[in-house]
Amino acid sequence: MVFLSRPYSITPKRPLFIGILANTMLSTVPGLSGAGPNPMGSLLVPVLDAELIWQGIITSTDATPNTPTGCPTPASITRAVLDRIGVSPLFINAGLVHRPTVPVLDLLGQAGGDPRDGPAVPDAERLYKEGVRIGKLLSAHDLLVVGECVPGGTTTALCVLRSLGYDAKVSSASVTSPDSMKEEIYAAVTRRIGRSIPDPMDIIRETGDPMMAVAAGLADGFPGTLILAGGTQMLAVAAIIKALGNPLPEVVTTVYVRDDHAASCDKTAQDIGVPITYVDPGFGEIGHSGLVRYCIGEVKEGMGCGGAMMLAALLGYSPEEITRSIISFVSGYSP
Repeated sequence: MVFLSRPYSITPKRPLFIGILANTMLSTVPGLSGAGPNPMGSLLVPVLDAELIWQGIITSTDATPNTPTGCPTPASITRAVLDRIGVSPLFINAGLVHRPTVPVLDLLGQAGGDPRDGPAVPDAERLYKEGVRIGKLLSAHDLLVVGECVPGGTTTALCVLRSLGYDAKVSSASVTSPDSMKEEIYAAVTRRIGRSIPDPMDIIRETGDPMMAVAAGLADGFPGTLILAGGTQMLAVAAIIKALGNPLPEVVTTVYVRDDHAASCDKTAQDIGVPITYVDPGFGEIGHSGLVRYCIGEVKEGMGCGGAMMLAALLGYSPEEITRSIISFVSGYSP
């Protein structure tokens, strides 16, 4: 097993993990998002994920960080790894329906709308500029690892990538991706817009979600090394950054996204021209019945978990240390 698909020589001295939290109302479409106990419950997932990562336990509901099949959520992995390496996260509220229960940098944004009905992110330009300002504000750090939690965000990613001209397919948190639903939504969005949109910020405004604007702004404003931690959603951000004419950051995700046959992660990364690293934590070989479900395509990635594991490796932690910390934490929630 090769833990990181590409070799790295950097050893960050002042790294920071950022989790951008946002909603898109697309997650409330029945059957579209695998996040949460039900479509409306998906809107609460970013709040609960941040709560788990920040304090190590979910306290605002009786939910446990497992899927109904017993698969630990990506936030569990991120929490375990960040706790092990002693890095405290910074959460950014880019636009949520529910008020966060942990400290966040609140950009006073609105949750993303359904792009079939109208512009999804009317204040995209403002959110982008706020991202730029935050990137400059964090210049004392030498590395930013930027993750996200946006239930339904792979569908907005599909809309954005296609609108930017990429023949892309996106991943899903479900073992069986609702590809036909995503395609139907994209078709409805293009019918509403009825024209080609050349400006990338307009593409976010019409078809994207709030996270995308903030993440692209962070990459523009931050002077150090920035890594986009996520799968096809962060490839959409990378595509936006390229369309804006800004230098491309790197992307990191898990091998479970790479191996998703319903998606085109590796091909899309090549089409964009963005360097991508795949983390292989070997969940199929460590004897945990819930984590092994990642290998069959459940969940795959989320809340920057691939980036958190990569950060631990860059800081000198061995793959065995990283996976032991994950098993230790998630075992407390295993059935």
